[in-house]
Amino acid sequence: MADDLLRAESDVAVAQWIAPRLGELGSVAGTAPNGFEAYMRVCHPADRDGRLYTWAQVARETGRAVHPLMQWHALVGASDDLNMSDSTWPGGNPQRGNLEPSVLGPLCAVLGEHTVTPEACVLGLWYGYGFIDGGWVTIGYPVGSGRVGGNRQVPPAFSRDRPTLVLPAREYFLFRGPIDAALEMSSRWDQSPNLFWPDDRAWFMASEIDFDSTVIGGSSELAQALLAKPELDAWPVEAGDLLTATADQINHVSPAT
Repeated sequence: MADDLLRAESDVAVAQWIAPRLGELGSVAGTAPNGFEAYMRVCHPADRDGRLYTWAQVARETGRAVHPLMQWHALVGASDDLNMSDSTWPGGNPQRGNLEPSVLGPLCAVLGEHTVTPEACVLGLWYGYGFIDGGWVTIGYPVGSGRVGGNRQVPPAFSRDRPTLVLPAREYFLFRGPIDAALEMSSRWDQSPNLFWPDDRAWFMASEIDFDSTVIGGSSELAQALLAKPELDAWPVEAGDLLTATADQINHVSPAT
């Protein structure tokens, strides 16, 4: 993969179309804007003993039901969505707001086939990441990468001295590049884009920092292609569906006392 595909974008006007189309916070359309023909949810993989697991594979071990709006804590029987101490899953939890490279790569391959502007995309990175300023940060590496995470001292990733995109509850730095710039971002900072769309707006991808799944809006053809990709744990959802901790109405768990 070539380096230097990722370029800073200071003209936040390229993203002014997003805010008016956002729906209720915590919903599918509150993450990827309203107006797309179809919406998909890609669940981030869990891990155990150096191997990645889909949510369906985990559910077979925990005895829970898989469905488009399943929530991780309910799938593993944890009473608190932020505390997995009583989880029945003995492995690692899915990453929030970040796609593993082994998932991001196949996803980008599909996305690139469903836009006429694959060489011209916009990427958004959440304003609050500590690695942007450098210093001591906690780094976690993908399963199987051979790299060991932990607390590291790193130089600043880039200067904050430029405009940011402000959306309800979130603020982002913008970048430009082709489809593969998303892979470069992941490789450079161990963080996939939180927002991602091509200039023709054929689709929109969002990895909300509090969600352990990624939402994609696009055409019905794109949705079918995502479902057919074996590397993706993809599920069809509706714009108004909630993805909050209480959204799983099938896998009930008792609240923490």
